[in-house]
Amino acid sequence: MVQLTLPKNSKIKPGKTWPAPAAGKRLKTFKIYRYDPADGGNPYWDTYQIDLDECGPMVLDALFKIKNEIDPTLAFRRSCREGVCGSCAMNIGGRNTLACTKGIDEVGGNDTITISPLPHLPVVRDLVPDLSNFYKQYASIEPWLQTSTPLPTEEIKQTPDDREKLDGYYECILCASCSTSCPSYWWNGDRYLGPAALLQAYRWLVDSRDEAKTKRLDALEDPFKLYRCHTIMNCANVCPKGLNPAKAIADVKKMMVERA
Repeated sequence: MVQLTLPKNSKIKPGKTWPAPAAGKRLKTFKIYRYDPADGGNPYWDTYQIDLDECGPMVLDALFKIKNEIDPTLAFRRSCREGVCGSCAMNIGGRNTLACTKGIDEVGGNDTITISPLPHLPVVRDLVPDLSNFYKQYASIEPWLQTSTPLPTEEIKQTPDDREKLDGYYECILCASCSTSCPSYWWNGDRYLGPAALLQAYRWLVDSRDEAKTKRLDALEDPFKLYRCHTIMNCANVCPKGLNPAKAIADVKKMMVERA
C-alpha cells in the first residue's frame, strides 16, 4: 500500500506497508529506514506489521521475521545474537542499542517501533552503516600491547590490582553506539576520535604491562582528537555493556595534565 503521494517522475521511492495476517491478535508495527544508493533515490520508510505471537522476543527476531517471511530485500548486520559482536547496533525507538539484546516490549512509545541505522554515518544500505572511519580511528590508537623490554618466556605477570584497572574498559565490543550518539562526534567525526576509540586508548594507557604510555599520550595531544568531549554523557547512557567512555576520556585528560 503506497503511503506517499509523489510528484510525477520523482526519484523518491514511496514507503510501503505490509499488514499482518487478519487473524493476528498481538500486533506490532515496525517502521524501518530504507535506502539503496544504487537506486539513485532518497531514503524512505517502510512499515511492517507483525504478530508477536509468531515472533521471538527481541527486535532482532522481528527483523529476521521481516527478512525471512515478508521482505527479503531488507539489509542489516547481525552475527552472535548474544550482545558480544556489536554487529546489530542500530537506532531503535530513537536510541542507539543492539537489536539482539533489546526486547520488543522494552521499546517505549506507542504501538510503532522506528528502526534506523546508527546516526550521522554514511549508509551502505538500509540499516547497514559505513564504519570505515570508525575502525580507522580505532586502529589509530594502536590497540595492542607494546613493550620495549625483552618478553618473558611464559607471560607478562600482572597483579590482581593492576588487572582490576582494566575492568569497565576491555569489555567494549566496538558497536559504535556511543560514538554515534555523541554530538561532538557528529560535528567533528573526521578529527575527534570519539568515545569508543578514546575508551580503548585509556584501556591501554592503564595496562601495567604496556610500555608505550608516553608515546600514546603524545599521539592524543591534539585539539580535536581528545579535547572535543564536552561530557554530554550520551555515550554512557546508550552503551549496551554499561561502560562509561566519558569517565575514560576525563581520566586521559587528567593524565595529560599530570605529565605536563
